[in-house]
Amino acid sequence: MISILGVLMFAGGAPAVAGDPAAGHKVANMCRTCHGIDGYAQTPIAPHIGGEPKEYLEAQLMAFKTGARQHEMMTVVAAGLSAQQISDVAEWYASHNATATLPAGVDPDDAPAACVSCHGIDGISVLPDVPNLAGEVNIYLDTQLKAFRIGKRKHEIMSEVAAELSDTEIREVANWYAKVQLEIKQPE
Repeated sequence: MISILGVLMFAGGAPAVAGDPAAGHKVANMCRTCHGIDGYAQTPIAPHIGGEPKEYLEAQLMAFKTGARQHEMMTVVAAGLSAQQISDVAEWYASHNATATLPAGVDPDDAPAACVSCHGIDGISVLPDVPNLAGEVNIYLDTQLKAFRIGKRKHEIMSEVAAELSDTEIREVANWYAKVQLEIKQPE
C-alpha cells in the first residue's frame, strides 16, 4: 500500500527531506491560533498536532497544498507554504513529546478494536503516517470519521474502516479517544 505521502512523492509534490525545527517554530506562529504553538489545539474544531509523526504532518499539509484534501482554512494556509516550510513546521511539531494516559478505571481491553493497531490503545500513533487521536474533542473525531465514511475525506484504509461503522460506533470511538488525557511538551 502507498501512503498519501508516497502518492505525493510520485506526483512531485513531496516536501523537502530535512526539516529545521527552529525555522518550523517561526512558521508555527501562524498555526498557534488554532493548534497552539506547542501543538495543543486551542479550538475544538482543530486537532492537536504536537508530537504527531513528521511524515503524517507533511503528508496532510501537502494534501492541503495540492488540493488533495480540502478545508476552508488549511487549504489557504498550506497553499502559501513552500515545501521547505512544510518540512520545517512538521519537524517543529514532531519534535514535541506527546504522552497519553487512560483515565482511572478504564480497561485497555475496551479500546476500539478497529483502531488500536494503527492509533494505539491510548491514541498515540504506532505508525509514522498515522495521526495521534489522544485527547481530541469527540466532535472532531466524529466529524472526521463521518467524512471518511461518506467520501468527503479519502484514505486507502480509513475510508474502508469508517464505511463499516454506524453512527453509534463512531461516537463510541470518538468518546474513547476523547477521554484520554493528552500532554504535549515542547522540546528543550
